[in-house]
Amino acid sequence: MAAEEGCRPAEPADLPRIAELAAQAIVELSGLRGGQVWMRQSARSEPIEPVLARQLADADAHLVVGTLDGTVMAYGVARSDRLRDGGLLGVVDDLYTEPGCREVGIGELVMQALVDWCRERGCFGVDSLALPGDRHTKNFFESFGLVARAIVVHKPLT
Repeated sequence: MAAEEGCRPAEPADLPRIAELAAQAIVELSGLRGGQVWMRQSARSEPIEPVLARQLADADAHLVVGTLDGTVMAYGVARSDRLRDGGLLGVVDDLYTEPGCREVGIGELVMQALVDWCRERGCFGVDSLALPGDRHTKNFFESFGLVARAIVVHKPLT
């Protein structure tokens, strides 16, 4: 029998597992090109769970979990940002799937749920981040129509 993939809004009981996945994502991304600066500037800081709990209660944020046979194996977080011109921009801050569960469709379900939420909120677009050289993530985002709109450059001084 094939495993069943699913996606649903996160619940308070999911927060410990989401925090665990977020910590795994930080470790994984910190090892990639650009990951050390990302970790210092943008990654979630410990303790992770209380911030996730605030986002779960925030009407301007959306947390979802991806499941395999009912077990949480992925998560995603999107938020809407009101820009200076009044428009809403959707921002996917977190998107992570357990390495052993990639390529089965869970990440796609999570991303689609986040994009749908952004659309329902009236966002004019969706942004996210892919580190340089992370071709898999870049290709994943491109499959949802996200393309580069800016490039951040960096030179280490120490």
